[in-house]
Amino acid sequence: MSQKPKHILVIRLSAMGDVAMTVPVLRALVQQYPNLKLTIVSRPFFKPFFDGIPNVHFFAVDLQKRHKGFFGLLRLFSDLKKLEIDAVADLHNVLRSKVVRSLFALSGKKVAFTDKGRAEKKALTSLTNKVFKSVKPMVDRHVETFKKLGFSIDLTNPQFPQKAVLSDEILKITENKNQNWVGIAPFAQYEGKVYPLDLMQKVIDELSTNTSIKIFLFGGGNVEIQKLNQLQNNHSNVIVLAGELKFKQELDVISNLDVMLSMDSGNSHIAAMLGVKVITLWGATHPFAGFSPFNQPLENCITADREKFPLLPTSIYGNKKVEGYEEAMRTIEPEKVVFTVQSLLGF
Repeated sequence: MSQKPKHILVIRLSAMGDVAMTVPVLRALVQQYPNLKLTIVSRPFFKPFFDGIPNVHFFAVDLQKRHKGFFGLLRLFSDLKKLEIDAVADLHNVLRSKVVRSLFALSGKKVAFTDKGRAEKKALTSLTNKVFKSVKPMVDRHVETFKKLGFSIDLTNPQFPQKAVLSDEILKITENKNQNWVGIAPFAQYEGKVYPLDLMQKVIDELSTNTSIKIFLFGGGNVEIQKLNQLQNNHSNVIVLAGELKFKQELDVISNLDVMLSMDSGNSHIAAMLGVKVITLWGATHPFAGFSPFNQPLENCITADREKFPLLPTSIYGNKKVEGYEEAMRTIEPEKVVFTVQSLLGF
């Protein structure tokens, strides 16, 4: 009788891009081990990421009420224990997930967790004695986690879901697809990762001169929507999607894009998990930190000029400010961004 687990609990609570990065790994896992069952523990908002993946069940954690605080984590363990879990893959490796996996370990279950490579990342972003070399991608680290549980995953030929069929509600905004669809997500959590909006305006203005291209602008919240409306700049083939669609509907549109242009942010990982070509722009952060979008060539990661700004990357998440480095992203020329988009579209 096989000693391999039949039901694995997978924990990854946040953030959006990090949760999206787990999807190609989990999709490959259940494809290569069709008798395996997975239960994903994450925030309710991320449930649509896992829709349609066979043998994957979603458990929405309630960190506001039922599962809040230490006693909430005990309740979470109690709730999950009822699901007859055989093993735990902790892809988050933070205090909350450590508590839950430790309780499962104490109850005799096999557990494994993702080593985030903090020491290598610290060396990469250090302002003194920097070690500028690529660290292991997070996707590969997750693969290692499942290997510890007895499951080798091959990601060399990833399979992606079919493009979503767009509902009439979506088509009212997007219209039928008879152009090349380009998504642009110009925002990120931290300023150090955001391409200057005046340069992004040049990118959008130039791309929109080609009537065979339709551009969709992604974002959220009133402040971002105001900025997106400015970027739209009265171009008839530039559509602001922010505030118009539900999250699941946005995912359906993204799955139909030909190219996504994004910062080092969640939208790049969402597009990548859906098999869309992704171009990313990098300022304070760098693809060497292991967060480049899944299955995308390195040349699609356009980085700020390290000859002019040799301390880059200065941060893993873009949250650290280094004096004199505020303008680093201005070294990425709009012409290069436009050329890269057009190249991926075959122009």
